[in-house]
Amino acid sequence: MPGWLFPALLIFFLRITDITLYTLRIRMVMRGMRAWAWIFGFMQAIVYVTAIRAVLSDMGNWSKMIGYALGFATGLVVGLTLEDRLGIGFTHYRIISPGFGLLIAANLRAADFAVTEVSAQGIKGAVEVLHCNVLHKYDKEVERIIINTDPDAFVTAENIRRIEHGFWHTKNKLSG
Repeated sequence: MPGWLFPALLIFFLRITDITLYTLRIRMVMRGMRAWAWIFGFMQAIVYVTAIRAVLSDMGNWSKMIGYALGFATGLVVGLTLEDRLGIGFTHYRIISPGFGLLIAANLRAADFAVTEVSAQGIKGAVEVLHCNVLHKYDKEVERIIINTDPDAFVTAENIRRIEHGFWHTKNKLSG
């Protein structure tokens, strides 16, 4: 192995770890999970200082700088992928459908998701606005149900932080 390759790879993997921890830390902060945010922040700081020290100790070494940049970019993807697979947190879906709102609600309920229906007026007439809060790990299932029922529905999704109360069962998929 060439002498320049090992330091570049080490920095690359340190940066992947650093940015993955950074991404997870930010997600924990957004969800109000203070203890996890602290743990990820602590670990991230140690890894970051180690990586940056290795780069700054030899600023003329382009392979280290390239390893740093590649690790940063790769760490973003790894962090988002890992966070997505962990399914931590909650998602709020707002679904607007002019013709299939009631059917979407029925299909979501049949899959054990709670839905709140609101009749509303859109630009072209009456619409149903549906609100559905789910554990993040069920996002794909909810999206599949919506799209399979009404491919033209207007759907937005937001990460939310649950406060308390309401119709929310953590043992199954129900929420509200």
